Amino acid sequence: MRQGTNTVTRSQSNILIQTNSVIRNTYTLLALTLLFSAFTAWFGMISHAPMLGLLVIPIYFGLLFLTQALRNSVWGIVSIFAFTGFMGYTLGPILNFAIQGFSNGPQMVMASLGLTGAIFLSLSGYALTTRKDFSYLGGFLFVAATVAFLGSLAGMFFQIPMLYLMVSAAFVLVSSGMILFQTSQIISGGERNYIMATISLYVSIYNLFISLLQLFMMLSGRRSD
Repeated sequence: MRQGTNTVTRSQSNILIQTNSVIRNTYTLLALTLLFSAFTAWFGMISHAPMLGLLVIPIYFGLLFLTQALRNSVWGIVSIFAFTGFMGYTLGPILNFAIQGFSNGPQMVMASLGLTGAIFLSLSGYALTTRKDFSYLGGFLFVAATVAFLGSLAGMFFQIPMLYLMVSAAFVLVSSGMILFQTSQIISGGERNYIMATISLYVSIYNLFISLLQLFMMLSGRRSD
């Protein structure tokens, strides 16, 4: 009986060690990819990179699927930096548009950045501290993200301001829910690959920042001369 108890204890200890390792590796890699993404965003700004429009979509999914395919090898690290570097680069023209196109552009960018950081740290910290299971959000978030993505595509084609506003607000809520869900998956053992955990959290942070910035721009209306 004691042997069985010791076996269970060792098993639980191993699971805890593995989970802590995934958490540590995930947040270390996330910090590095965010820094690299910030660098490529800065490069996109100073080089006056053009808006890529719908071209972003095939490149986004191509690099995303490549990272997933390479997630168990060292090339997965290279792929995730390629993905986050590209996504950061696409931020360059958006940030230039906000800063140069609005009289309060720099303030909107900083507010979006600050809110994104606060929301991520609060939600991720809450999930890590309470260790609550948010796996029940998975199905709802998948449907909501799909609807919001289709809505964003419709907005590109039909140029409806109210639709843009609704989609941006929806992405703020979906991205926030994703942070809770993804952090919960790491803690509960639903996600054991730190590369995939990192890219999931990165996408949520990216979408959250972009959506907040778009909301500020649409609600501001103060264009610079």
